Amino acid sequence: MTTLDDRTTSRPDGAEASGPTLADVSGPSRLAAPDEAISADELQLAARNHGLPLEALRYDVTPAGLHYLLIHYDIPELNPATHALTIGGAVERPSTVTLADLRERPSVTHRVTLECAGNGRALLHPRPVSQPWLVEAVGNAEWTGTPLAPLLREAGLGADAVDVVFTGADHGVERGVEQDYQRALPIADALREEVLLAYEMNGAPLLPQHGAPLRLIVPGWYGMAHVKWLQSIDVRTTPFDGYQNAVAYRLRQNADDPGEAVTRIEPRALVRPPGFPDFMTRRRVLRAGPCTVDGRAWSGHAPVVTVEVSVDDGASWAPAELDPPAGGEFAWRRWRYEWTATPGRYVLSARATDASGRTQPVEQPWNRGGFANNLVQRVEVVVPAG
Repeated sequence: MTTLDDRTTSRPDGAEASGPTLADVSGPSRLAAPDEAISADELQLAARNHGLPLEALRYDVTPAGLHYLLIHYDIPELNPATHALTIGGAVERPSTVTLADLRERPSVTHRVTLECAGNGRALLHPRPVSQPWLVEAVGNAEWTGTPLAPLLREAGLGADAVDVVFTGADHGVERGVEQDYQRALPIADALREEVLLAYEMNGAPLLPQHGAPLRLIVPGWYGMAHVKWLQSIDVRTTPFDGYQNAVAYRLRQNADDPGEAVTRIEPRALVRPPGFPDFMTRRRVLRAGPCTVDGRAWSGHAPVVTVEVSVDDGASWAPAELDPPAGGEFAWRRWRYEWTATPGRYVLSARATDASGRTQPVEQPWNRGGFANNLVQRVEVVVPAG
């Protein structure tokens, strides 16, 4: 992790003059003022990084073009025919493997729900200034690739190995730090059999925006761990202190708090909005009568075991029916609730509980980065008379 300080530039006469630094274009993190609106910078991020249209919760497998997307820097230009992955660091046998080499290895397909760690950030008060997600930063896709663990074992992990660092080809500057995007997994997590080096999404080669030609898939973890455009794997004997591990994705209450690492996905249920929307507000209009309210629920800690539904803004809750699991333990699960809508105004919500006992909160779980905010969703519904 390199922080760039003040630099100088040479003038034609040989003298040196002060020049701009990366800190001039990449400021510190901050919280929005109480009445501060979404900025042009945040709007620009929102245009690049789209969420799942909530009506697409109807799909068991999210089509690639509807899956949520977060791109930290630029989409790099990579050639699948020549792209290679290096494996090195604290290993006995460093190696370089091509995409063709990986495709010749045993392949598996996992259906995995990915969620951005910042999902729900824009709903927090005060609001952390960053990618302004509401609740749509999620998708459930089928990822095909080869398991990571056998490659690590073949490389010969050192007995003192601690972390495995994954480096993507996307390069940029964040909070004054120039960097390739890098994340690390502890050895025990990197050796989980379900962790994949993926080269296909939904049965087709990865799209550029989804990490082509190769990415990491870490089922159960928030999206920041699923490094895209993967180009190197480095085994370390000391904990990785790169920016995305040690600075960015931390649960902290203030700027001086070292915080805790963001890792596994907290339980969440989303409502597939019923009826039809108002164009600007997305407020729903629903005809009176019987209605099946449904949606999806997931957790990275343990399987979802119950979902409850409220139609009165959390004043009361009723159990929903869970469909049988479809796609394995790391894929979302459909739930449904039968409701007879009568004329009036309603706020619909759903909350999930997983087998570890974790339940979605009804009060915001605030932190300075806006991470892991699984506050229950609110869907405003109007049922007109007549």
